[in-house]
This record gives sequence, C-alpha cells and structure tokens, in this order.
Amino acid sequence: MAPHASPEAALWEPHELPANVDLGTGCVVEHSRTMFHRFHSTRVPGLRLGPRVRICTWSTFSVEPSANIEIGADSVVVGAHFMCAERIVLGRGVVVSYNVTIADCDFHPRDPDLRRADAIANAPDGDRSARPALLSRPVTLGDGVRVGIGATILKGVRVGDGATIAAGAVVTADVPAGAYVVGNPARVVSPS
Repeated sequence: MAPHASPEAALWEPHELPANVDLGTGCVVEHSRTMFHRFHSTRVPGLRLGPRVRICTWSTFSVEPSANIEIGADSVVVGAHFMCAERIVLGRGVVVSYNVTIADCDFHPRDPDLRRADAIANAPDGDRSARPALLSRPVTLGDGVRVGIGATILKGVRVGDGATIAAGAVVTADVPAGAYVVGNPARVVSPS
C-alpha cells in the first residue's frame, strides 16, 4: 500500500500508486496497471479521493502536469475516463458509470496543422513541451449527481446537486440542480 493512503484504505490490486494520490479513510481502488498510465500531475495532491470513495475497474486518469482531480466522500466511479488539464471536481455521493468521459479540455488543437504538431509532440518519443497551448476550463459535478453509461461531460460544465445525466448524453453546458438531461447535445427533460 502506498504511504499516502490512510491505514483503512484498500487497493484491490496492489500496484503502486503515484506519490501524489491522496486516499481518504475507507477508500477502495481497484487499481489496474493502466489506471494511471497517463497520470502526469505534479500537483500535491494530483488526485484526492475523499473518505469511502470507490474507484472500480477500467477507470483511467489522464492528468496533465499542472492539473488535479478531487472526488468527494462516498462517491463511486466505475470505468470512467478522466481527462484533466486544469481541474475536475466531483462532489459527495456522486455515481459515475461505465465508459463516461469527463474532460476539462479538448486535448488537441482544432486547427489541422497545429493538431499534427500536437500529435508529434505527444507521441511516446515526442517532446511534450512543444505541444501547442490547450484551452481548458474546470468541470464541477455537485453532490449526489448521477452519470449514466457512456455519457460525456465537456470542459467548463457545472452540474448542479442531485442532477442526473442520462446514458449517452453529451453535456456541453451547465446543468441545473435536480435536472434530468438526455441527448446530444444534452437538454433538460425534467427539473427536480
């Protein structure tokens, strides 16, 4: 177990965690060899899991050097993909299902020439310092948010407490507290 974990935290798979991952009391992480393959955060902590958080199979954390992620107490994440260039925050009691992507950045330029340069710089033998600047905006999910299978939540989105994101929804704008959203782009179909 990593020294930054509380004595009551558990790793289902005993692979070493990055030194800047902070596990709260009673956390369980089903850690695979690929979960932190693209975890480059130099922040302390780069990932903070609150008490009793469960990170289950197939979840991945792609985190840029200056970025960090915080997941609140009693949250459950099952097979989600976090792509973080700045900051992603999940409140308390959040449930995130399989194949959900939460991204605070496009992670590549839109201009074709800049995108080519970015791909070369980001290759295993590339120079990551040569990457073009990326536009990012933090993503925040409030307390008690539910996110269905295959949903995507994009940069700058704030999801209010108790909202539900339906399976497959693509969220590009803020979601009010207690709302139920569906579709691509996501739209509110019922308020709280």
